[in-house]
Amino acid sequence: MQQLEQRALDLGVPLSVQFDLTYRCNERCVHCYLEHDDRGEMSTVEVCTVLDQLAEAGVFFLIFSGGEVFMRRDLFEILAHARALQFDVKVKTNAFMIGAREAERIRELGVRSAQVSIYSHRPEVHDAITKLPGSLARSLEGIRLLRAQGLSVIVVNVLMRSNVGDYPRVKALAQELGAEYTIDPTITPKLDGDRSILSLGIGGEDLQQVFHNSDLVGNIEEFCAPPPPATNDVLEEFPCSAGHTFCYISPYGEVYPCVQFSLPCGNVRGQKFLDIWNHSAALGEVRSIQARHLPVCSTCVHLATCTRCPGLAYTEGDMRGLSTQDCEKAFARTGIEGTGNVARASRP
Repeated sequence: MQQLEQRALDLGVPLSVQFDLTYRCNERCVHCYLEHDDRGEMSTVEVCTVLDQLAEAGVFFLIFSGGEVFMRRDLFEILAHARALQFDVKVKTNAFMIGAREAERIRELGVRSAQVSIYSHRPEVHDAITKLPGSLARSLEGIRLLRAQGLSVIVVNVLMRSNVGDYPRVKALAQELGAEYTIDPTITPKLDGDRSILSLGIGGEDLQQVFHNSDLVGNIEEFCAPPPPATNDVLEEFPCSAGHTFCYISPYGEVYPCVQFSLPCGNVRGQKFLDIWNHSAALGEVRSIQARHLPVCSTCVHLATCTRCPGLAYTEGDMRGLSTQDCEKAFARTGIEGTGNVARASRP
């Protein structure tokens, strides 16, 4: 995979794309960054035309997400077209609407995996987050049906103040279901810039406990080790794959570097995808930024190991600036104050 990523980067190929088919959803999760009204999502023909263009551009990994993808009645038609184009397809779903027939069809189409968010093993906690009564029971049943078809399922546990103590039981539940398990300690600001939902996220001691749990992060000594000095190679690296080998397409055809990086780069309803990918001025700016161009982060002790997200930095006002959430993660992981932590503390 590292060789494949490097080859795509060298050739300027968009190896992976997340394509949100709808923002409509049957759940109303308290931490969701989307608005759920339909502002005119792309038709079946439009979506399939874009898929043709993605195949032409060299895209291989395709993630269908939402909203809830099963809100689209043409989902299986879209999946069939994507698989006919030989994309490696993953689906993000809450699994609420998956029955035996849907699970069987997903397997028949050769979808590689399904990612399902489970917030707690306790219905009262999970359902309070989704605001949909019975959602935990239905999502778990959907996972069971997918696993019965032999499909790979990844259970994602987004950690918030309301459920942070439940992750050991959620991990055990995933193991009982035969699913993979991963945590996500990041709450993303809303696409309209509203950052109020960040107050739902964990930090401080909670984040430290998560990052010092070997059951979640593996080798503690390696994961929490002091970061090595930044070399010239590190200074020449790009912040992440967004805009380089990965991008995001909204249900309305808008192209962004990433789902967390809401910088408009074009719209496939008016331009061919490859024209946007190759000629967007916004994507050109994103691609021009190396680690050495980050005014604060380039001098930080954590530069070589930080998970800094340029999209989250962009929501704070500057794609070259701090992602304060990642500063907090670096400190929670190592206990070492970084330049970003000092800079935030000195702000008036």
